[in-house]
Amino acid sequence: MNPDDNALFLDAMGDVQPLKRCADVQWQPGRTTRPQQRVDTSQLDNFLTTGFLDIVPLAQPLEFHREGVQQGVIDKLRSGKYPRQASLTLLRLTVEQCRQQLYTFICQAERDGLRNLIVIHGKGREENAHPNIVRSYLARWLAEFDAVQAFCVAQPHHGGSGACYVALRKSENAKLETRERHAKRSR
Repeated sequence: MNPDDNALFLDAMGDVQPLKRCADVQWQPGRTTRPQQRVDTSQLDNFLTTGFLDIVPLAQPLEFHREGVQQGVIDKLRSGKYPRQASLTLLRLTVEQCRQQLYTFICQAERDGLRNLIVIHGKGREENAHPNIVRSYLARWLAEFDAVQAFCVAQPHHGGSGACYVALRKSENAKLETRERHAKRSR
């Protein structure tokens, strides 16, 4: 302590009296307070629903495409020819965790301008197995995103029926770059 700090301390403690009969004093342990719950603000806008679910039969492959998506794009997606730019694994997660993870993943991919994703949801042997429940919710949730143009079952070497390819729409920046590239060709 420097002399100024020492003087400040002595000035602050000048009227403090020592405890009498220190042996009689019983210190109560402090109350343990629960850690403050953090609100995940990124999930406040999560619109994915978890209500009533029609379970997708195991024999039925996951497949969806928006109106206007070209058949060639769907065929190329189905054959796994697009490079996967990001992946999400939902194995052994609860339905609510899957919902939150998927929402965050798709929103982040959209912000980053990614187009081709893979989501690994796992395989179940029975209709009511947990992986098939997640798979059924995934089919509903992916269709709820405006950014998702199409999705389908992955190729066997990428997870087969336990994973699906997801194609997102082009970002405005990517559309502009494409227009500029094609405009240069036409000159």
